[in-house]
Amino acid sequence: MTLRTICQALEDAASATRNGFRFIDDDTRAEPFFSFGGVERATGYFGGALQALGLSKGDRVALVLPDNQDFVFAFLGALRAGLVPVPIYPPAGLRKLDGYLESTLHIVAKSGARMLVTDREIKALLGSVQASAPSLRRVVAVEDMRGSTAPLRPVSVSLDDIAFLQFTSGSTSAPKGVVVTHANVAHNVHAFMKLGIRIEDGNDSGVSWLPLYHDMGLIGFVLGPLYHRNTITFLPPYEFLKRPVRWLEAISRHRATISFGPNFAYALCCKRIKDAELAGLDLSTWRVAGCGAEPIRAANLEAFADRFAAAGFDRRALMPSYGLAEATLAVSFAGLGTGLRTDDVDAEVLAAEGRADPLASKADVPPERVASVVSCGHGFDGHEVRAFAEDDAASASPLPEREVGELRVRGPSVTSGYFDEPAETRAAFAGGWLRTGDLGYLVAGEVYVCGRTKELIIVNGRNYYPQDLEWATSRVPGVRKGNVIAFGTSRPLNDRERVVLCVEASVADPDARESLKGEVQRVVRQAIGLAVDDVVVVEPGVLPKTSSGKLKRRETRSLYESGRLFVRSSARGGGRVDAARELTRSQLGYLRDAVFGGKPPR
Repeated sequence: MTLRTICQALEDAASATRNGFRFIDDDTRAEPFFSFGGVERATGYFGGALQALGLSKGDRVALVLPDNQDFVFAFLGALRAGLVPVPIYPPAGLRKLDGYLESTLHIVAKSGARMLVTDREIKALLGSVQASAPSLRRVVAVEDMRGSTAPLRPVSVSLDDIAFLQFTSGSTSAPKGVVVTHANVAHNVHAFMKLGIRIEDGNDSGVSWLPLYHDMGLIGFVLGPLYHRNTITFLPPYEFLKRPVRWLEAISRHRATISFGPNFAYALCCKRIKDAELAGLDLSTWRVAGCGAEPIRAANLEAFADRFAAAGFDRRALMPSYGLAEATLAVSFAGLGTGLRTDDVDAEVLAAEGRADPLASKADVPPERVASVVSCGHGFDGHEVRAFAEDDAASASPLPEREVGELRVRGPSVTSGYFDEPAETRAAFAGGWLRTGDLGYLVAGEVYVCGRTKELIIVNGRNYYPQDLEWATSRVPGVRKGNVIAFGTSRPLNDRERVVLCVEASVADPDARESLKGEVQRVVRQAIGLAVDDVVVVEPGVLPKTSSGKLKRRETRSLYESGRLFVRSSARGGGRVDAARELTRSQLGYLRDAVFGGKPPR
């Protein structure tokens, strides 16, 4: 395997005139196509413009660009100029921006970015960020860079150089800048493109609606395909959320072979795509339907496979995966062409003893005793993944098969640490292994993920995974699926662990919401065998989320314990437009703005 920097990969791909990047425009429905030669030229203009603005090798440049085409050209242009891009998610609206500006300021200041590139409308919102970030010299509108004719001055870029900083979503702590080198990218791209999906250079093609300022969209569908000259069609993310069928239409229209999405995307397709919209869809070319980035529920993927079989979807295409930003992107992929595989284990033993005891037959036990854990496949060659006891500070003794512990990884895709965060970097490693913070176990080398180490709820000596409570609650009519947070708290009496469920309701009637609380408690007690102490019902959009759309349990617990969660709830009485604008902390909030009828800034 010959390793190349991202810049070398782009220069090598420039000779490909048949393949490249296609950008679907949400307003005109135009689909401008840039061959990789065209991408090479356009990124050269952007790189030259950044150099002309006074940036030099190693400088960090923050990118807040909602338009896919602008983002791709600016990101790759920065790399070719030897700069270190720092992707940041865009704001959701024009009101109540305090949370967004605070997060953006944190990332800009922590990264030491000298320049921030955005569009004109967003630039008008970022005055306080520019005034408060000591290192930030300029905020530049991308519109003023598009016509630049400044030539790109060649810069020597090595595999050991930092390629970019990928800030974590902040679901369990303040966002931290993962240092991603060109070597990290080269190793991980080889792992997931060649060993995982077995890409056919120049032949396979993909469709992606995934946001490009996070690792699955950026590395999986911009950088990976660049190394192997695969055509990718980019759909605006909020267009998928507004009309999920557009994702499948793009796959069908362009005969795509590869597309990925988080668990919720497959569930949303089942819920929102009408039978009449299936007419004309042909999903028979889709050979890799990847799923990752959040807990994977077998029922959602099975429902998707059943629903879209009539459109030619082959359930064997389903490919669950596991990864995290600190490992560049991917850690393990399920076997190609094997479809969804689950390990049916005893839920009570899993919760009480941290052991995944297989069930001989699901039919012989009550449904609540069955935990179907999805296989995320084997770790990639050259990389290792093991489960360890959380207190094994030296990673000295990997746990036996089927013993639940903290998943830890090591290998050439793993980051060296967090940018300018020495204490956080030391805490992230144990004996040379990266501590993922994820709970899981292995069977014959296959990875099974159960939850997060820091989010366990412990009641009467038994461990309960918040995801299990949330899954059971999401099935209750009147609860917005995927908008549930479970946590434990000792407040207010500090005498024992209390179980709290916070749910966003899809019903507005006060009596219906009151009844919803009792129904949630009943369902969780029946499914999990656990008594819920409190159910808090809030308006849509109240629960805090990260920039990648993940629910923030720690922040929700803090809001609950301080009473501020109830203030957030009562402040949502201003209607659906205000609800959409309130979602500024979330990447998916930005996307959902279109669902409520607004237009994201362009």
